[in-house]
Amino acid sequence: MLVSQILKDKATGGVRSLPPTAAVAEAIKIMSEGRIGTVVVSSDGATPEGILSERDIVRELGKRGNTALEGTVGQMMTKNPVTCTGSHTALQVLEMMTEGRFRHLPVMEGGEMVGLISIGDAVKARLAELSMEKDALEGMIMGH
Repeated sequence: MLVSQILKDKATGGVRSLPPTAAVAEAIKIMSEGRIGTVVVSSDGATPEGILSERDIVRELGKRGNTALEGTVGQMMTKNPVTCTGSHTALQVLEMMTEGRFRHLPVMEGGEMVGLISIGDAVKARLAELSMEKDALEGMIMGH
C-alpha cells in the first residue's frame, strides 16, 4: 500500500507543527491533548526543520532534569528529519523507521509537507496487505 493511500484512509486533523521558538511546555500540552507522540517543528508549517517526540523530551529530562522544560522545541528537537513521499510503500516506510529507530515520518509532495505517517499507520497498512495476499492465495488454492 502506498503512503498516499494510507494518508487518505487515515482519520486525521492534520499535522501538528510548532515553530522552533515555541516553548517545550506548549509542545507537551499539544501532545497530551491530542494524544499524539510527536510534533513537527517548522517555521512555515510546510517545511519540516525537525521533529520533537516524546522520546526527545524524556531523553532531555534525563540529562537536564526539569530545567529541560524551560527550553524551546528548536533546542530539543531531532533536526533534519527523514521524510517520505506518497509514492513510498508501507514496507519501505517500515524499513526506514526500523533502520533509523524512529516512529514518525513527514510526508512530502512538491517540497511541502502534506502529512505525517506513524509506525502504527504503516503496520496497519502492511497487515491489511498481508491479509489480502493470504485471501488471494487461499482462493487460488481452493480454485476460486
